[in-house]
Amino acid sequence: MKTLLSLFFIFIIFLIGCTPTQKAKNTFEADVLIYGGTSAAVIAAVEVVQSGKSVILVSPDKHLGGLTAGGLGWSDTGKKEAIGGLSREFYQRIYNYYTNKEAWNWELKSEYGNTGQGTPAIDGDQRTMWIFEPHAAEQVFEDFIADNNIKLYRDEWLNRDNGVEKTDGKITAFTTLSGKTFKGKVFIDATYEGDLMATSGVNYHVGRESSNTYNEKYNGIQTGVLHHQHWFWENISPYKIPGDSSSGLLPKISAEHPGEHGAGDNKIQAYCFRMCMTNHDENRIPFPKPENYDASQYELLARMFETGRKDWFQKFDAIPNKKTDTNNHGPFSSDNIGMNYDYPQASYERRQEIITEHRDYQMGLLWFVANDLRVPEDIRTKMASWGLAKDEFTDNENWPHQIYVREARRMIGEYVTTENDVLLKRKVPRPVGMGSYAMDSHNIQRYITPEGFVQNEGDIGVSPPAPYSISYGSLIPKKEDCENLLVPVCVSSSHIAFGSIRMEPVFMILGQSAATAACIAIDENIAVQDVDYDKLKASLHQKGQVLTLEDFKN
Repeated sequence: MKTLLSLFFIFIIFLIGCTPTQKAKNTFEADVLIYGGTSAAVIAAVEVVQSGKSVILVSPDKHLGGLTAGGLGWSDTGKKEAIGGLSREFYQRIYNYYTNKEAWNWELKSEYGNTGQGTPAIDGDQRTMWIFEPHAAEQVFEDFIADNNIKLYRDEWLNRDNGVEKTDGKITAFTTLSGKTFKGKVFIDATYEGDLMATSGVNYHVGRESSNTYNEKYNGIQTGVLHHQHWFWENISPYKIPGDSSSGLLPKISAEHPGEHGAGDNKIQAYCFRMCMTNHDENRIPFPKPENYDASQYELLARMFETGRKDWFQKFDAIPNKKTDTNNHGPFSSDNIGMNYDYPQASYERRQEIITEHRDYQMGLLWFVANDLRVPEDIRTKMASWGLAKDEFTDNENWPHQIYVREARRMIGEYVTTENDVLLKRKVPRPVGMGSYAMDSHNIQRYITPEGFVQNEGDIGVSPPAPYSISYGSLIPKKEDCENLLVPVCVSSSHIAFGSIRMEPVFMILGQSAATAACIAIDENIAVQDVDYDKLKASLHQKGQVLTLEDFKN
């Protein structure tokens, strides 16, 4: 009996002794913990290392770079002079990548059209290149990681149920679904969804605020506002049998009232995949037909074509090697309008369902236009000459690995950037970067007009008069929410202001600024809200960041 008791106690001691060891094996620590695999996440990690601090980059994604490496090769840059620091270095590295003859495998560099958005795609004077292939961007991000010896964990998903530990208003650690725990002094949420921010108890908003919330003109429901060309020019019936409401609605048309102009709602702008396509036969894979293909999903598009509309190919923007960055264009295109409202706060499983539905919709759309006899012959024939690029996204059946999350959660932080900042109607306090692109919201809902026709709502495009500053207060939560978290992607802004901020070069700019502030907070053992702005400003200027119009002009 004594022998059995002795063995039992030895076993208990063994278990007690092993438990901390096991935990230690799955616990990782650094000065700054960054959650995300976006362009902002990588740039923030680079800045932490270059500022002399340790960093761990925890990415739920296997591929780095988010949309920048996920098909968005036609950069939405706005005024390129407002892009500085490591963000500009990214485009300089892209330039260097394409100086290699080996990078031009399907066309000569001299054959590539050198026109971009306001400035050349290849700017030899500045040694920058603003238009590129997905795999080139991903290689640059991987080089950033390797060159700076950044510790990276891929395919690690935050435990959103109880995975964040907080003490005295500060995050101390977060745990991923694999059981790994990551400890740090300051944390950065650089995801498109804002999962770390939300799980940490920070206040945020999803959807459109009313126009009265922040005294804005372009926020809220925008029925009757028809910007761009993404609306139905002709009267088209929304019903299965044209003109017969008893026959039921065509797919992806809402029977609900769209809401009153200027009112807020919980809806977000449409998502899509930015497609990398080619018409170069040696590198072209014909568009695959989805297993669950249903031609009736595209009946509305067929009716649009019947009106004589011919602008289908307008957003086949040319990137190197005879490929495109193909974006949504027109009233019925790659934007899957109204099918993403629950994505921002959905479970991982539900998000994957939404992503799969978007992929099936868009894949079926490509097949439909290239094959269905209801598509005008000239459009159908030309579309059939295009296909997926054989040398892109090679581990994902040549389909982009990142859906375009144009908008998800937005933090309600110390300072909320609104259209009044973007349109230069007020002075921005504590600027840490600049934006310059138009306030660009894609369509949000497809509804039935009082006259009984189908129409889209939510598309807005309003350009600022000049580059505008973005406040440090939009990167940090209110102090009572969290003292050691920075959020450079799901920033504190209104829906319509975010329509301009949400451009990838700006995310990289804000990622660097957030990391710089994080390092100052660590050096001085203070909350991120207490970082001395003059010190932050001086450091950002030293790193080449452009913060104000005065910097821009100089």
